[in-house]
Amino acid sequence: MSESRKNSVGQAPPDRKPSMANSRKASTFEKPVDLDDILVNELGQFGWFQMRNIILVAIPIIMSAFMSEYIFSAAAIPHRCQIPECGENSNRVEFEPEWVLNAIPETSSGFSSCERFAPRLGSPNGTLDYCPATIFDQNTRVGCEGYVYARDNSVVYDFDLGCEEWLRALAGTLSSVGTLLVLPITGYVSDRYGRRMALVISVFNLALIGLIRAFSVNYVMYLVLQILQTTLGAGTFSSAYIFATELVGPKYRVVTSATASSMFAVGLVILGSVAWVIQPWRYMIMALHIPCFLIISYYWILSESVRWLLSKRKYQEARKVLENVARVNKTSISDKSMEALLIPPTLPDTHEKKRSLIKVIFSSRILLRRVCTTPIWWITTTFVYYGLSINSTSLSDTMYLNFILTCAVEIPGFFTAVLVLDRIGRKPTLSVGYFLSAACNIAFAFIPNDLEVLRLIVFLLGKFGISVVFTSLYLFTSELYPTEYRHTLLAFSSMIGRIGSITAPLTPVLMEYWDGIPSVMFGGMGLLSGLLVLTQPETLGTRMPDTLAEAEALGTPESKKPKS
Repeated sequence: MSESRKNSVGQAPPDRKPSMANSRKASTFEKPVDLDDILVNELGQFGWFQMRNIILVAIPIIMSAFMSEYIFSAAAIPHRCQIPECGENSNRVEFEPEWVLNAIPETSSGFSSCERFAPRLGSPNGTLDYCPATIFDQNTRVGCEGYVYARDNSVVYDFDLGCEEWLRALAGTLSSVGTLLVLPITGYVSDRYGRRMALVISVFNLALIGLIRAFSVNYVMYLVLQILQTTLGAGTFSSAYIFATELVGPKYRVVTSATASSMFAVGLVILGSVAWVIQPWRYMIMALHIPCFLIISYYWILSESVRWLLSKRKYQEARKVLENVARVNKTSISDKSMEALLIPPTLPDTHEKKRSLIKVIFSSRILLRRVCTTPIWWITTTFVYYGLSINSTSLSDTMYLNFILTCAVEIPGFFTAVLVLDRIGRKPTLSVGYFLSAACNIAFAFIPNDLEVLRLIVFLLGKFGISVVFTSLYLFTSELYPTEYRHTLLAFSSMIGRIGSITAPLTPVLMEYWDGIPSVMFGGMGLLSGLLVLTQPETLGTRMPDTLAEAEALGTPESKKPKS
C-alpha cells in the first residue's frame, strides 16, 4: 500500500546548497538509508505518534463504510398487486387483509408479489373490509398494474419499483463500479497533491454527494449520485489506510492492516445500527453523511505522509514531521540518520532494457499459472464477502440485527488470520478459510427456514471464513510475485477481483427462482478457490522473491535460504 521513495532522490533541500562534507557523508553509506531502518532503530516502530495517527484515521475508515448504505436505502421490501376492485386506490393500505388470497395467488412464501387473479367482468366490486373470491377469475392470472408495500423505508416504495428487482439491485452494482473507477483518480491526487489532500477530498465528496442523494426526486437521480459518490469518494479507505500503515515499523504492519480492516467492519456495524434507529431512508442517509464534513479539519490536524514528502523532495517538511515523531514518541533521530535519509546517495543509472511484462508472463509457465489463478481468488473473495453482507438482510425479519452480526463477525476473522498466518502457513489459512465458507454456504442453502438460529450460526461461520481469507489474500498474492512485477500483478488481481463485488449485489434477485441459489454459488466459488490455493507453493519462511527465477523457485529448499 505504501509508496516507496524514489532511488533517484539525491539533491539537497531547496533552501540550502549541498556541501562537499554532506556529499562525502552520504557517500559513506553503502546503500540508501530506508525509513523502515530508522523506525526500527531510532524513532520506534509503534509509539504514541503512530497510535495517535491510527486513532485519527480510524474515523474516516469507519465513515468509508457508510457508502454501503444502499443495502438499506435500496432494500427489497415485500409487495403485492394493488386490487382496485376491492377499494385499493393507493399503496398506503393494509398489506395483508383477510381477503388477500381471494385476489392474489398463494405461494410457498405467502402470496404472489407480481401476479393477481383477473377480475370477472360485470361482477360488483368489493370493499377494503370485504372482497369475496367470486369477483375474481382464479383460473386467470395477470400482472400488477399498481403495488401495495409492506414498508415505506426504501426507494422501492418512494419510486414504485415493485417487481423490478434487477433495476433495484443496480444501485449496489453501480456502487461497486464506482470503487473501480476511483482507483486512478485517488492514485493521481494522492501522488500529485499528497495523502492528506486525497483523504480530505475523498471524505468531502463522500459527505456532499451522499447528502445530496438524500434529496433524490427519482430513481435515475439516485443511481447517478450513487456511482458519482463512490467514484469520487471511495478513495477514503485507501487514503486513510496509507496513513495508518506508512509510519509503523515492519513488525506491526500486519496488525495495523487488520486493525484498519476491523475499523471498516465497525463502520458497517454503525451503519446497520443507524439504519435500525432511523428507518426513513432519506433521514438515515443524512444522519450518516453530515458528520463526515468534520474530517475536513484533518487537513490541519494530520501530518503529511513522510514517505510522500521524501518522494517529492520536500525535505524540510519531512524533517519537521520526523522531529515531531521523535518528540511525541520520546525518542530521537541522529543527525547522521537524518542527513542520510534526506540526502541519499545517487545510484548509478542503469540502461538495461526490460522485457515486456506480457512476454515475461507467457515465457514462464509458473508465472502464467499464477496470473491465471490469483484473480480467481480475488473474484471469489469479493463475491462471497459482499454477497453475504448484502444477503444477510433477507435472513429473517430482523434484517438490521442480521446485518450487524454478519459484519461484527468479520473482526475476529481478521485477527484470526493475523494469529495463524505465521504459525500454520499461508496455504492452510487460505484453503481452510475458503473451504469453511464454502461448506457453510452450501449447508445454509438446504437448512429449513424454520430453523432460524441454526441458519444464522451457519451463515455467520461462512462470513467468518471469508473474512480470514480477505486478510490473508493480500499478503499471499504479493509473496508469489517477484519485486519487479509485484505491484502491477497484485493490482491486476485486485482489479479483476472487482468483478465479484460488482456482481454480488445482483445475487438477491436470483432468490426469486430458488432461495438457495446465491448460497450455492458462494459455496461453489469457495470450493474452486480453495482447491486452486493448493496448486501454489507455501511462502511461509521463504524470502520475498526479487527476481523471476526466485519466484519460480518458491517452494524449493533454495527459496528458504537467507540471502547472502
